[in-house]
Amino acid sequence: MSSSVNAGRGSSAGESSHRARAVEREELALELDRLRGADADLRVVLANGCFELLHVGHVRYLTDSRSRGDLLVVALNDDRGVKDLKGAHRSVVPFEERAELLLALECVDFVTGFSERTLEATLRLLRPDVHAKGTDYTAENLPERDVDRELGIEIAICGDPKEHSSTELIGRLAQRRVSER
Repeated sequence: MSSSVNAGRGSSAGESSHRARAVEREELALELDRLRGADADLRVVLANGCFELLHVGHVRYLTDSRSRGDLLVVALNDDRGVKDLKGAHRSVVPFEERAELLLALECVDFVTGFSERTLEATLRLLRPDVHAKGTDYTAENLPERDVDRELGIEIAICGDPKEHSSTELIGRLAQRRVSER
């Protein structure tokens, strides 16, 4: 993961001196420990997804997620993870570019990559206060529900109804391309 992916701003979490950036999980765990040491009341929110084609549903999910705490970490499926979840023809936008787009959003403080099918390893390592998921989930059907409960992580269902998707956008673009031929 490139450390050159920067948004160059401080976090609103006490206006700390960190810059929004993409960080390896292990390094991010250390950074979060440092930030929590400086502010014992800091609430870290973790959201995740593929974010292949950024759309309004993503922005609403992330903005709502950020409102649940002081700092928003986005766990971004790496290219292999997207391919495993969505199929061989995906990801349409490479990880580094997806990370850069997310970091351009004011609500996002950190992006970290992961390739596993669930967030269990990321949750165990980062130990956020809040695990934010989109409205296509409930607290009961969340794959990481048991690990969230074990670690005392609050589950927050965020964003608007699931009416937007990258898969749908990609399909519409493909149909448009075929009809233009």
